[in-house]
Amino acid sequence: MGDEWAGSDDEIARAVLAGSPNAVVALDRDQSVLVWNEAAERLFGWPAEDMLGRRAPIVPGELTAELNAVLERVRTGESVSLRTKRLRKDGVLLDLRVDISALRLGNAVAGYVCVHHPARADELARHRMARRERLVRRLTDVVGDINSELELSAVLDRISASLTELTGADAGGFVLIEGDRLRLVSTYQLPEAIRGTTTDLRTSLVDKLLRTGKTVMLETNGLEELVWARLDGLHTITLGLAAVGGRPYGALYALFARRIPGHLELELLELLAGHAGIAVGNAVAYQEAVRQRAHERAVFDASADGIAVLDGAGRVVRWNPAAAALTAFSADDVIGGPPPFPLPKPGEKVTFQLETGRWLDVVSARIEETGEVVIDFRDVTAAKELEEAKDLFLATTSHELRTPITIVRGFASTLDSRWDKLSDPERRSAVHTIAERSRSLGQLMDHLLLGSRAGADELKVRIEEFDLAERIRAATLGLPVLSDKHRVEVTLPDELPNVLGDALATDIVLGQLLENAFKYSPKGGLIAVEAWPEAGNVVVVVDDEGVGIAPPDRERIFERFVQVDSGDRRRFGGVGLGLYIVRSLARAQGGDVSAHPRPGGGTRMRLVLPYRIRHTDAVTRRSQLR
Repeated sequence: MGDEWAGSDDEIARAVLAGSPNAVVALDRDQSVLVWNEAAERLFGWPAEDMLGRRAPIVPGELTAELNAVLERVRTGESVSLRTKRLRKDGVLLDLRVDISALRLGNAVAGYVCVHHPARADELARHRMARRERLVRRLTDVVGDINSELELSAVLDRISASLTELTGADAGGFVLIEGDRLRLVSTYQLPEAIRGTTTDLRTSLVDKLLRTGKTVMLETNGLEELVWARLDGLHTITLGLAAVGGRPYGALYALFARRIPGHLELELLELLAGHAGIAVGNAVAYQEAVRQRAHERAVFDASADGIAVLDGAGRVVRWNPAAAALTAFSADDVIGGPPPFPLPKPGEKVTFQLETGRWLDVVSARIEETGEVVIDFRDVTAAKELEEAKDLFLATTSHELRTPITIVRGFASTLDSRWDKLSDPERRSAVHTIAERSRSLGQLMDHLLLGSRAGADELKVRIEEFDLAERIRAATLGLPVLSDKHRVEVTLPDELPNVLGDALATDIVLGQLLENAFKYSPKGGLIAVEAWPEAGNVVVVVDDEGVGIAPPDRERIFERFVQVDSGDRRRFGGVGLGLYIVRSLARAQGGDVSAHPRPGGGTRMRLVLPYRIRHTDAVTRRSQLR
């Protein structure tokens, strides 16, 4: 470049002066014109050849003293800018601003350089600066307003509205970048019907903007084919890119139909687009946080486990509905205090029984970031009771099996070793004892087998019509001779309807109910059996005057392995399966059995079987155990 321009300093200087938009006039120390550029010719009306070498007649007489004073200050090394007036060739007085500085050649002041420009240009510049300052201040307010809104749709709507206010646009909109598509999600001063419109990113102005690597763009061509043409008189579109997390997220569109945007509008659009990306990012993060909290709250509230959150001091700060249901302590009862059970160490488990009798398994985990502790606890009462019931069942079954086996073994051994030494009555007695004990063992094994089938939902019955009165008479026949302490009374109507069910299963049910009536009235008394039709069913009741059943146990006695008798009642024996089998068989037939207090003391067992025809054909069905 140095070689290219060598020896052409004068040409460069002349080019600079010719290209200057301002009128440049250079004077020697006597104020004769040395330089008069093209802008000076246009401003004052005199050509350069008329002005060079003479004093320019542009200073009004009354301002000559002002000019001399200014030039004196300039000679001392000071530059002066003043607003003054100058004459044009046609006599018009011009209002100008003149910037005057010294023309130096080496260290000497050889003259003066005066740069003239209309005072109106200064006013326009000041006006533009003042407007820019106002808009920037307004932008600050708008950004604060946008950032105060955390709902994404509301943020986008405010951005579109603010865009028109700041840029003077006639309408505005915001499009989201969704893969290779654009979707219009917010509009202002445009038909609502176009909201939701989508288009191909590759054929859009946004793609053009992305390919240029710029953040803002102004476009005036081909607008009539765009959805934005819904704005009457549209002639210009400016758009700015909004990025979230460093990635393009969407674009702001400012649409102009009346005025023409300038560089200030583009600058404001770029600034707003940058702030829009921040506001949108905040809204997206907020919505994600809200969604995450909603999910956590839903899991927390819907969990079947009790969940509690403790602060660093061990005080309850959250207590879900399941926790209240499991412990009978409401959130108001426990929040702010310790939980109503001991806490395990993180990673360990504590099994604890509440005062209500309910058993809980409690585990905990510490949140290192906050110092909080999350407690999870669940009801294991049923499992605990089943475990205890099974332990009792095993112990009882062992006892129930050991006793008859021991007796059978003893009598069999006696017969084997002393057969010839025993009398016939002794041998018959021993054989009878072995037979009775074997019958007891067989009955025990039948109960165990029926209980296992019922527990596996494999208990099958035959549903057909049969004479229930006949089965009751057969079950009670001969009972009076079994005990000299008990009286047996059977009361049946003359016409008891036949029932639907399984005759053999009903025999087992009746036998067990009668056996329990005798067993649990050891002091004797009346055993009363009665039956009658009721609401499409036949009801059979077995009453005894025995020890009775406590109210809390009237349902539990029908559970598997459950034995509610304790203390001296343990002498009644059994493995806790009899009534479980009874209810299973009754329900398998479409009926039910329940326990009630007998008026005057004792127990009433109530069996219900249907007698109305519910199916045309006899069917075999599997019991539905609850």
